[in-house]
Amino acid sequence: MMIGGWQKFSLIDYPGKISAVIFTQGCRFRCPFCHNPELVVPEKFTEPISDEEVLNFLDSRKNRLDGVVISGGEPTMQPDLVDFVSQLKKMGFLVKLDTNGSFPDALESLIDKKLIDYVAMDIKSPLHKYSFHTNSDINEEQIKKSIELVKNSGLDYEFRTTVVKEQLSPEDLFAIGQTLSGSKRYILQKFIPRKTLNEDFMKEETYTDEEFDSFCSQLKPLVTECYWR
Repeated sequence: MMIGGWQKFSLIDYPGKISAVIFTQGCRFRCPFCHNPELVVPEKFTEPISDEEVLNFLDSRKNRLDGVVISGGEPTMQPDLVDFVSQLKKMGFLVKLDTNGSFPDALESLIDKKLIDYVAMDIKSPLHKYSFHTNSDINEEQIKKSIELVKNSGLDYEFRTTVVKEQLSPEDLFAIGQTLSGSKRYILQKFIPRKTLNEDFMKEETYTDEEFDSFCSQLKPLVTECYWR
């Protein structure tokens, strides 16, 4: 695993659980608003942290942590992800995966092998706008396949969208909702420009609280739960 960083304790990254968070290096997307450029752009990578160091620490916290979150970057790019997560499961941890859905075969393998317990999948834009919003050559069918895998996985899950006002219109958000129709949970996330891959996006804004309330009201008929944070 190419581990670019980790957080030894978190109360917010795995809903209802005490967790550690592991951040992998590498992503096929180049979203301009990305807040982890050091995990996306190879020139910004630091020396990876060894699997052994992380696993040894987690082994010493088996009775103090409920779970481990694998985030990134994009974790499903890692060729040894299944082996790594298998070791976490053997330790007795719940595992939450944060993914952008760009590697559906890897996601399917994790689900089929019952190696993950919760999935949070980022939805960047309406499907037909993915290449533009991610600055990458992405087949929208891959994203669509990942959405269906998550919806039908039997796992707890959420879909989530980081909302930059200049990039996503109210119509775009409703189009995403239609794609996710019948899903368990859809979360709109306020864009907060603390650090961005494209520095120009430090000037971008998101919508008001009242506008987010309105978006959620329009989306709630499409999904079981919809809220913003």
